[in-house]
Amino acid sequence: MTALATSKAASHTGDEEAADAPRADCVADSAGGLTFDVTEPGEYEPDDVAYLLLRRRDSDDEVRLPLTPAADGRLRAALPSSVELAEGRWNAFVQVAGGAPRRLMPGLNDLRSLVDRAPSGSRGYVAVRIPYATKQGNLSVRSWLRAPHAEAGEIEIADAVMTVHGRVYGVPLAKDACAEAVRRADPGLVRRAEVTVDGPRFSFALPHGELAESGAGPWDLWLRPEGASGPRVRLARLLDDVADKKAIFTYPALRRETPHGTLETGPYYTNDNDLAVRVREA
Repeated sequence: MTALATSKAASHTGDEEAADAPRADCVADSAGGLTFDVTEPGEYEPDDVAYLLLRRRDSDDEVRLPLTPAADGRLRAALPSSVELAEGRWNAFVQVAGGAPRRLMPGLNDLRSLVDRAPSGSRGYVAVRIPYATKQGNLSVRSWLRAPHAEAGEIEIADAVMTVHGRVYGVPLAKDACAEAVRRADPGLVRRAEVTVDGPRFSFALPHGELAESGAGPWDLWLRPEGASGPRVRLARLLDDVADKKAIFTYPALRRETPHGTLETGPYYTNDNDLAVRVREA
C-alpha cells in the first residue's frame, strides 16, 4: 500500500510539472520552414530577451532563434528553410533572460503542408524538418538534409518481387540509371536492378526473395542516377508528415527456404526513414 501511494504521489507530481512546462505549437510550411509559438515560458517580462534553442543530439551543434511577443501572450520563433539544420534529431528548449534552458513539450502541430510535398529540386538538395513528441513527451525536431535525394513512393509487393516507384531531386536521371541493394554487413555484395526513367520519376523491380540466399541480415537500397559507375543516392521516404516510419509503414514479408533455414524478406524503413530490405529468421 505504501509503495502504491508513493507511486501515485510521484505520478501526480509529474502531472503537475508537465502541466506547468512550457509548450510550443508548431506550424510547418511547404518550403521546409517551421514556426514555434511558445506558451507559458516561465518568468518572462516584456523587456526580457528570450530564445528558442535547438540542440542536436550527440553533438555540440546549437541553433538559437529569437523569441518575440505574439498574440495571446505567446512568444514566437521562426526557423526559415534558409537556415541550415544538420541531419539528425534536435531537442527543443526555451531560455528566458539568461536563465537555464527549459525543455519544451509539444502543443499542436500543424503539418498539413508537408503531406504530399513536392519540392522543385532547384536548390540541388531537399531539406525536411518534422516536429514530433519523444517517448518522454518532449518536443524535438527531426531534420534531413539530402543532396541529391531519391524519394521512395509507392511500393508494390507481388510474389518474390518488390516494385518501387519514386522521384529524384537535385540530379537528372540518365537512361542507364539503375538501383542497387547492398548488404549492410558486406558492402561488397550488391544486387542490381534496371530502372525505368520518366523525367525525374523512376521505378524498378527487385527480386527481394533472392536476397535471402546470402543469409539473414538487412540490405540497403540505393539509386545510381548516372548508371553503375556513377554516385549512389540513398533511397528514403522523407516528404510527408511522419517523423518515424519504421513502425507505421509496414509491408508483407515473403518466406523462403534457404541453405540458412527458413527466412523471410520484405521492405521496411529504418530509424532514419531510409528504405531497406529485411532478411531474418521466420
